Amino acid sequence: MPQRRTLKTGVPWVQLTSSKEDWRRADPALLVGMLVQLHLIRAFEETVLKLAAENLVHGPAHASIGQEAGAVGSIIGLRSADGIAGSHRGHHQFLAKALGHVSPGHLSLERPVAAATQQLLQRTLAEILGLAQGFSGGRGGSMHLQWLEAGALGTNAIVGGGVPFAAGNAWAQKHAGTSDVTIAYFGDGSAQIGSVLETLNLAAAWKLPLCFFIENNLYAVSTRVEEVVADNRLSVRGQGFGIPSWKVDGMDPLAVHMATQEALELMRGGGGPTLIEADVYRFLHQNGPYPGSAFGYRTKEEEAQWRARDPLERTASELKALRLLDDSRELSLREAAQQAMDEAVAALVEGNPDAPSPTRHIKAELWPDPGFVDVGIRSTGAELEPLPRLEPAAHAGQWQQLRFVDAVAAVMDRRMDQDPRIVVLGEDVHRLGGGTNGATKGLFEKYGPDRVIGTPISENAFAGVGGGIALDRRFRPVVEFMYPDFMWVAADQVFNQIGKARHMFGGTNAMPFVLRTKVAMGSGYGSQHLMDPAGLFATSPGWRIVAPSTAADYIGLMNAALALDDPVLVIEHIDLYQIEDLVPLGELDYIIPPGSAAVRRPGSDLTVLSYLSMVHRCLEAIGESAVDAELIDLRWLDRASFDWETVGESIRKTNAVLIVEQGARGTSYGSWLADEIQRRFFDWLDQPVERVTGGEASPSISKVLERAAIAGKQEVIAGLLRARAAMGSH
Repeated sequence: MPQRRTLKTGVPWVQLTSSKEDWRRADPALLVGMLVQLHLIRAFEETVLKLAAENLVHGPAHASIGQEAGAVGSIIGLRSADGIAGSHRGHHQFLAKALGHVSPGHLSLERPVAAATQQLLQRTLAEILGLAQGFSGGRGGSMHLQWLEAGALGTNAIVGGGVPFAAGNAWAQKHAGTSDVTIAYFGDGSAQIGSVLETLNLAAAWKLPLCFFIENNLYAVSTRVEEVVADNRLSVRGQGFGIPSWKVDGMDPLAVHMATQEALELMRGGGGPTLIEADVYRFLHQNGPYPGSAFGYRTKEEEAQWRARDPLERTASELKALRLLDDSRELSLREAAQQAMDEAVAALVEGNPDAPSPTRHIKAELWPDPGFVDVGIRSTGAELEPLPRLEPAAHAGQWQQLRFVDAVAAVMDRRMDQDPRIVVLGEDVHRLGGGTNGATKGLFEKYGPDRVIGTPISENAFAGVGGGIALDRRFRPVVEFMYPDFMWVAADQVFNQIGKARHMFGGTNAMPFVLRTKVAMGSGYGSQHLMDPAGLFATSPGWRIVAPSTAADYIGLMNAALALDDPVLVIEHIDLYQIEDLVPLGELDYIIPPGSAAVRRPGSDLTVLSYLSMVHRCLEAIGESAVDAELIDLRWLDRASFDWETVGESIRKTNAVLIVEQGARGTSYGSWLADEIQRRFFDWLDQPVERVTGGEASPSISKVLERAAIAGKQEVIAGLLRARAAMGSH
């Protein structure tokens, strides 16, 4: 017979409930502060729903009515420097954090709405209404509320999407030497999402001061939690990752507060992450003013049972028992909260709310200027102005020979030596003598595990962690994806979060994030490792893209990428790594700024545009084709950084264009570029823009099929000859 032993997890998992004695022993100022916040948040959301019913809220209004105690109880004890990352249902989370910032310890029954509180309510309402005075200039609305000064990192419309960013903030707090913490809020529907589970593991492995706060309101829209999990005690998730966990009645703000205080003590002491599951209930449907029973997925009886546990009434009842409140003061508090919201509405809306058919409308002068629509997608680039510039082709000094991949490692070493904010994250970047290709060679040995960080195989988590680190602004993360195809794994963090963060939250927050990856076409790694990501990123707002073809260019382009306050994709090519190249001797600090394409070969018959290793293939092909082509190495590929001046000058001279890239036709970079060229330079073109790309399929493992799927020198020659034939010359 086998021997059997029951195993136990190594961390506590407890259910915490408050007692009458806990209420008696609690600080009266804390209890009053909770009640005031609960009423302010309730009045705020009731007002939002009323305005939504008048079609004054453009978009959804995900009210947290019924769930307020979870946010208030957990946040009221935080510092302004502590961070919270909210969910799409996040009005209560944002307001609780912001209220604590503007009135720390000063909310009272005698004066529940001070001037700073009134301003906060108005600005938050303005944001939800899409107005210029909102925290993000009206861009964020109901689901994207951010105020970094108050520690509100941003609520998030992607379910579970903000959790990796929260981990990045917690990483920055820890490595800045503070005792600050971060709380990531998400619901029962998010508890099964990959980015959340990946981040649970990463936070535990790195002992980050991050609290995973699950607001379990039983329903993901209309799907009940029991339908999608085997164990609906969602705090059990913590046990699998070695994270101490609490389960608590989320309708009881004091119980939530007590559990959070225990979690805070552990996290501030360096004990790593925690998890709290608060059982809450949204009184209304997913969106709007109607109860869930109106849509048939909940019963009125269930709703009545939960409404009988309303946290406002529960808290008021306890305070009355302690003689801290009476009916008159409770009524005055409710009226003061509503009066504050009436004043906020009056500042933003005009018209008669009491007419038989309400005719109120937003005050016209409060809308953002339509010209604001694209402002702040990325920085202006002014941060590059003080930096030394060098065009390698114009370098008059000495040169040294260096392998391309050694130049990659050398410039990273130089920048990390000069800028202690730079940290590198990625799979195996700390091992194997500099990662799988040597691009981080020597960095781990020199800068240690706090700055060169080997990650779990969890691109969604560590990309998002990098985004959260960048948003914190105390560090500048460089994240490596071993292959570009892994972008799809982390697509939410890369495109929805990192790429949109600056613009979505008003266009003023820096996002200094560098993402390195390599194109490996021709290496035999098959369909899931060999893509060229340039085309995808060129269509994604917020990203800048560099694609160097020489080691000297790599130094200048990477230096610029590391100085910009924007997300920058740095694309490398495996074919270039082992090439012995020339770089300026002793020069590792120069930049090649955006808008700096390079003419590699002058010509008069045809303008050829390319990047990465295909620049070299183009030079070979032009030499063999006898076409007098002008070859331009684009270097910067995104819309904002593209060198239209150099390209335009060439097109006006040659009147014909050939775009050359190696990868698949469907995700190609040249598709948008050809369209843009024909829009800008139609009058100078004597023929349609010609293109050389790979085939439709992703490259295969077979050496023969792989070669057939990608473009090389012969395809470039064919493209040159097609373009020449279209000119009528032979």
